[in-house]
Amino acid sequence: MKVYTKAYGPIEVDERQRATFPAGLFGFETITDYVLIDAERQPFYWLQSLEAEHIAFIIINPFLFRPDYELDIDDELLKDIGISSPDKALIFSIVTIPPSGPMTANLQGPLIINRDTRIGKQGILTDPRWKIKHDVLEELKGAGSIRKDP
Repeated sequence: MKVYTKAYGPIEVDERQRATFPAGLFGFETITDYVLIDAERQPFYWLQSLEAEHIAFIIINPFLFRPDYELDIDDELLKDIGISSPDKALIFSIVTIPPSGPMTANLQGPLIINRDTRIGKQGILTDPRWKIKHDVLEELKGAGSIRKDP
């Protein structure tokens, strides 16, 4: 399918790249249909709106820079999107790249997408470790020294 993107202009994407957020994202509740697109620079992706070409988010797998990241998500939220076990979920964090200052990722409001159905939801974590602005590059440097408890 043809998609008009903020970053690349019109491109062809596979239908399997589509992700639907029935409740939208926080601040963008009326926009529900997106596609996941590889960014030119890995490990980033674009979450591009299908409804508004000018709306796109840079996203990243938070476990890449915070291997100790934990999602204490309400089971009901996961059931809403058909997730019965963690291996059925794709987890992303929205990245902000300001004109000056560090690139940050929102670990407090993860995007959770069902791998099979591509239906997603944005959660809110109450764990005080997870903020809306985590310095991605700084935490990537320290990621090797963080260990997950067995």
